[in-house]
Amino acid sequence: MKWLATYPERCVGCESCMLTCSKTWFKEEDKELSRIQVSSSESGYAINVCNQCGKCIDYCPTLAIKRDNSGVVRIDESKCVGCLMCAGFCPTESMFVVEKREKPFKCIACGICSKECPSEALELKQD
Repeated sequence: MKWLATYPERCVGCESCMLTCSKTWFKEEDKELSRIQVSSSESGYAINVCNQCGKCIDYCPTLAIKRDNSGVVRIDESKCVGCLMCAGFCPTESMFVVEKREKPFKCIACGICSKECPSEALELKQD
């Protein structure tokens, strides 16, 4: 299974991961459209990204969410009706919903953010 490991203690809060993600997937540098979110926390920074647990699969009424051959949980946008059940039941709150988009989106473990992280706070892993 592919997944993105996070090391928040290394994060410097530069947000390059967020900007790279949004530019890669949505063709605009907009942190709101990132599939990874970095925020300030009491101890430094928190990194919120899908851990590929798959709990959202169980709650999707249209069967739009499935696990692919590499173990990554993906949303088939052609089947998604935007009911947001997946977001409501996501234990890590990493099924993102924004006004600009009708449908939720999440990390698909592509790893592009980890390549751009100057502090090595992100690492693409495969079990």
